[in-house]
Amino acid sequence: MVRPFDVDDLLDTAAIIVCCGAGGVGKTTTAAAVALRAAERGRRVCVLTIDPARRLAQSMGLSELDNTPRAVSGVDGDGSLDAMMLDMKRTFDEIVLSHAEPARAEQILANPFYVSLSSSFAGTQEYMAMEKLGQLKAQERWDLIVVDTPPSRSALDFLDAPQRLGRFLDGRMIRMLLAPAKAGGRAYMKVFSVGLNMFTSVLTRVLGGEALKDLSLFVSSLESMFGGFRERAEHTYRLLKEPGTSFVVVATPERDALREAAYFVERLSTEQMPLSTVVLNRMHRSGAPSLSAERAQAGAESLEEDGTHPLAAAVLRVHADRIRTAGRDERMAESFSGAHPAVPLVEVAAQAQDVHDLDGLRAIGAELASGGPASAPLAG
Repeated sequence: MVRPFDVDDLLDTAAIIVCCGAGGVGKTTTAAAVALRAAERGRRVCVLTIDPARRLAQSMGLSELDNTPRAVSGVDGDGSLDAMMLDMKRTFDEIVLSHAEPARAEQILANPFYVSLSSSFAGTQEYMAMEKLGQLKAQERWDLIVVDTPPSRSALDFLDAPQRLGRFLDGRMIRMLLAPAKAGGRAYMKVFSVGLNMFTSVLTRVLGGEALKDLSLFVSSLESMFGGFRERAEHTYRLLKEPGTSFVVVATPERDALREAAYFVERLSTEQMPLSTVVLNRMHRSGAPSLSAERAQAGAESLEEDGTHPLAAAVLRVHADRIRTAGRDERMAESFSGAHPAVPLVEVAAQAQDVHDLDGLRAIGAELASGGPASAPLAG
């Protein structure tokens, strides 16, 4: 039996809601819908999206989103809603500018290795999402912050980002590159020549002498900031465990998406992080469930033999396919619920129309709150 969940109670009490799951399952629309519903229930809400498709901006009537929260107009009730889209590099730049002397910050921002790290290093987007969450929380402007996590291959990347960055900063190569800078002056070349000959020889062949110099200067420039990275990452990680934080795992009734959801549910339990519910998105249903797939199929075949009602036969075949798909989706939901009986599920119906405005988001919010089908889809 699928266990129900009171979404409105969550929206009225949570301080942070993190929407997570595999890519393409509907996290962005889920985040926007719960944020709008919370705002229209009287709360001051900020929703942070990391989805590069920018559907969130379009559905909220904004021409664009950037790294600064923008007010969303058309919100009913006494609450308010701000929306923003994570700019990974700009967030990294802001960290450098706020934690380094101006001359050192300029040196870091111009370094080729910094440009690469801040734009495309594996895990940077997930880490910066957590960094931005910490910044927003520190401002104390909002009652509720809703986070749409990055569209990663694995939903676990968001939780792993701080530790992955820490391992990078503590890595052997980083420590070796820091040693010459720490030595200073003429000792610089001495340290390289004594004990690191093989290491630098390999790097020089791979990177080239100038690139190796850029890398070493970049690492030494960032050295003073390493502790700050770790400290803020650990603070945000603790924030995700605090009372008032809730995780909403979004999945579809597909094997791979549910496997990712199961991994995340188990990881949250291991890390003692608060999971509120799993949203099963794009559940197929029929308006005439009493007409079985077998009867619809038999009726279609009979009409086709008669040859007088081809349209009715086609409709019956479509209905038969829909009933079979709905049955498969329900079996997937029951299987997941059976494996995780303590986890509440909220089902959201699949429909062809995409969400493109606040009314669509309101309908999604209403369906989330009821746990049943509504007149609008949850598209991702």
